[in-house]
Amino acid sequence: GATQQSAVPTHCSPGACHGRPLTHFTVCTVCCAAEFHNDDHFLSYSRTSSKLCRVSSAVELNRVQSLWPRVSDVLLWKRACVCVCSGGLSNLLYMCSLPDHVHPVADEPARVLLRIYGAILQGVESLVLESVMFAILAERALGPRLYGIFPEGRLEQYLPSKRLRTDQLAVPELSAEIATKMARFHQMVMPFNKEPKWLFGHIDKYMDQIKTLKFVREAHVKKFNKLMKYDLPAELESLRSLLAATRSPVVFCHNDVQEGNILRLDGCGEKSTDNLMLIDFEYSSYNYRGFDFGNHFCEWVYDYTYHQWPFFKADLEHYPNREQQLHFIRNYLSESGRYSNRDDHTQVEEELLLEANRFALASHFFWGLWSIIQAKISKIEFGYMVSALCSHIIQWGK
Repeated sequence: GATQQSAVPTHCSPGACHGRPLTHFTVCTVCCAAEFHNDDHFLSYSRTSSKLCRVSSAVELNRVQSLWPRVSDVLLWKRACVCVCSGGLSNLLYMCSLPDHVHPVADEPARVLLRIYGAILQGVESLVLESVMFAILAERALGPRLYGIFPEGRLEQYLPSKRLRTDQLAVPELSAEIATKMARFHQMVMPFNKEPKWLFGHIDKYMDQIKTLKFVREAHVKKFNKLMKYDLPAELESLRSLLAATRSPVVFCHNDVQEGNILRLDGCGEKSTDNLMLIDFEYSSYNYRGFDFGNHFCEWVYDYTYHQWPFFKADLEHYPNREQQLHFIRNYLSESGRYSNRDDHTQVEEELLLEANRFALASHFFWGLWSIIQAKISKIEFGYMVSALCSHIIQWGK
């Protein structure tokens, strides 16, 4: 469920008013042209169609303009820049900036990130929880600043940065820092339900939703029917039993620590040990610690920068080996202070190795179900159904 804000924006060009009042801000996600329309909806082009499609309702100009009240002149807004930020399997992302000749005042940002939520996050409860979470993490300098929220998305700090590539997860220095960031994340005390209901609560919900899905496209139908030939309820019960027998503390988890959700900030020196920032907290919740470990290790396998269908590659040879996992675990334990009070370091490490790799199975099952649902509801061009099959095959080897 990754979304990224850090990729260099693609080409953008000023919009045109077409002789109409410039009362609403719209973005074309193909040519990245900023336009204004006197319409009551935020519109964007589909990546695969030239027809305008409604992405969300009532995303008004004042969502962005409220940050820059001095830019009230229509001509100035015409020169504002809006660019599509690449990446993202759930949300739509746009970088909005002031015209070049307009300078920010005081702490006013020159650029912001406009995030439009994907369908899977919609809902009042999800919106409130994620917004509170995002604000708290921002205040603790563990995430980007929050500038504003609205029913369909939010405005947040645009961080000059680059998202990590899959191959960089194996770089020892970066892996160590990711482990450190994860440990700090896990140490947070958040004002949310601390019962570990997130994992199986979502899995059960996804299983119920999948029972009602009907696909039309032949390619989807074939893959969906193949998946349904597996006894998913029986496999889920086996997974429950395995994890019930696995000791894993309940902590505040990110639940999606993949390369696209890790920014390497610009301006940090090569020797800096604070280069990275975790982003995208829409799945964050109290959960079993092992899920964050297992999920992260699974992400070493997947490369989402592949430019041909299905727009990802999976290579099991890249799953971290024992030494790479221990390198990550040792840095995590060092940051969390788990070494200081125990002499049996080897036993602690072995327990975490077992915990991580058992919960890796839960990661495959969870994101496999998520992908099936995305194949039905998402407007983003991606091989979700292929990903679902891939997750199932990797999980159970069949």
